[in-house]
Amino acid sequence: MRIISAAEVEEALDFHSLVEALRNAFRGGIIAPPRHHHTIACGDSPDATLLLMPAWGDDSAGPRHAGGKIVTVYPDNPARNLPTIMGVYLLLDGRTGEPTALIDGPSLTARRTAAASALAARYLARPDAERLLMIGTGKLAPYLIEAHASVRPICNVLIWGRDRGKAERLAAKLDRPNFRVAATDDLPAAAARAHIVSCATSSHEPLLRGDWLGPGVHIDLVGAYRPDMREADDETIRKARIFVDTRAGATREAGDIVQPLEAGLIVEDDIAGDLFDLCRGERDGRRFYDQITLFKSVGASLEDLAAARLAAMRA
Repeated sequence: MRIISAAEVEEALDFHSLVEALRNAFRGGIIAPPRHHHTIACGDSPDATLLLMPAWGDDSAGPRHAGGKIVTVYPDNPARNLPTIMGVYLLLDGRTGEPTALIDGPSLTARRTAAASALAARYLARPDAERLLMIGTGKLAPYLIEAHASVRPICNVLIWGRDRGKAERLAAKLDRPNFRVAATDDLPAAAARAHIVSCATSSHEPLLRGDWLGPGVHIDLVGAYRPDMREADDETIRKARIFVDTRAGATREAGDIVQPLEAGLIVEDDIAGDLFDLCRGERDGRRFYDQITLFKSVGASLEDLAAARLAAMRA
């Protein structure tokens, strides 16, 4: 069994190739049961989460690959100088069950999560989208910026975070000629000018407000992975044509979808489609230039399997 490190995952999974691998996975026949989601009580610290995410192929002659990811989410880990998200992916031979690779989980997760947002943006963001607002300064932020820039002509990026210093340091790291990246304190103004707004936070209260949004913006909601979390307010949800990565996951786990459903602001039929629909051509994405679109992801195990297969092939 091969051990594939974080550095090898980073080198193997360029976004152009990974977005296409995810598109093929959503078009194909990967079987991906709902993930197992368990809460771990941590005393005086916030509850942690244990996620188990299996998937396998649906090839007629038997699946070539199967696999599963074990991930932990410990919100207080940054105070211990540890990553919030840790885990591993075990890739198996689909015909024999033999373990073939053990892959670094955080790097695989970060890249496939960002690639899923970029895949959605291929269908939902305006083709001429140049201005990106990144809300959040955590591990996912640089991946999301890079991924969106791989599918749209992004050349101006603003980063907002509760910690201005973190936003400035991330901006300085990413800024380069012809790709301007800066920190901002003015979230309403930045949101009003953005062509794409990507959010990756653990907020329990909405950070993005619908009355800030300009026509034609695409909203990418990546954080708020539990029903009690929220990144966008009701007005954002009301204004947008809504898509999700998977209906089963989003309607059970994503606060930005679960809470409006429970409040009666939307019904499940108001979700225009998921990545299966978009990738298979069964639903239109953006219908007109000034339409506000929204994509909410919670993660899907078929994304992990598609990324793991590509990493194992290339690493």
